[in-house]
Amino acid sequence: MLSRVLYVGLVAGVVAGLLTAVVQHFTTTPLIIAAEAYEGTTGDDATTSSFMPSPAGPLHGLVLTGAADAMHTSKTFGGAVIRVHTDEDGEAWAPADGFERTAWTSIATIVMTTGYALMLVSLVMLTDGSMTWRSGVAWGAAGFVATGLAPALGLSPELPGTAAAGIVDRQIWWLVTVIASGLGLWAVLRIATPVAIVVGILLLAVPHVVGAPHAAELTNSVPAELAATFSSTVLGVMAISWALIGGIAGYLWERDDARLASAAT
Repeated sequence: MLSRVLYVGLVAGVVAGLLTAVVQHFTTTPLIIAAEAYEGTTGDDATTSSFMPSPAGPLHGLVLTGAADAMHTSKTFGGAVIRVHTDEDGEAWAPADGFERTAWTSIATIVMTTGYALMLVSLVMLTDGSMTWRSGVAWGAAGFVATGLAPALGLSPELPGTAAAGIVDRQIWWLVTVIASGLGLWAVLRIATPVAIVVGILLLAVPHVVGAPHAAELTNSVPAELAATFSSTVLGVMAISWALIGGIAGYLWERDDARLASAAT
């Protein structure tokens, strides 16, 4: 069973990641590059190196900072924060614009979608034990709500040059929101008793009642129209990615079920 989970999760994650990377290239990436023209030269913690989930969820819109922006922070592009590493001599590294930048961005996207696919398949195995492509899409929709839509209600996907609170505070709020939203959806949709529905709604609401962390001063260098377009586009790409993850995983699982049933007869 473990080998089956790994096979379905890895294949679904890689294929969904490749397709998502293509969608990103023509949707969110041009918006990020346009925003970089407005970004200042003093990004927060620009000389540190980190890679972590962002308040916006999966890696939908991530673009690694180009060589010309080597000392900048490439902020939360709908899924991760990747900061340029600077060594002791002050020499910064960043992927060169063009193929190298696209390749590293795509790799990061595939890694993240693969992780989500493995989690989705594992959760399905522990609960339903089986799925079809239709139920897989439904699971993907729940994943999108928990990791993308719910957090975006408090912290929208951010372009470079956008004012934001400290990264640690945002990461903590994002993680708490994802966990609370996931448990809330489970209580409402799976347990579905009157008490569970009330508890689920409370879990969905609590992170937003507490409130997401925001910058003390909203001093953005990015035009509002560009930021708004980016936020809505990221959510659209995230929805497509989760649908791909769930649909492909469900199709592979369903096909494997048919193969096993045929072998047993």
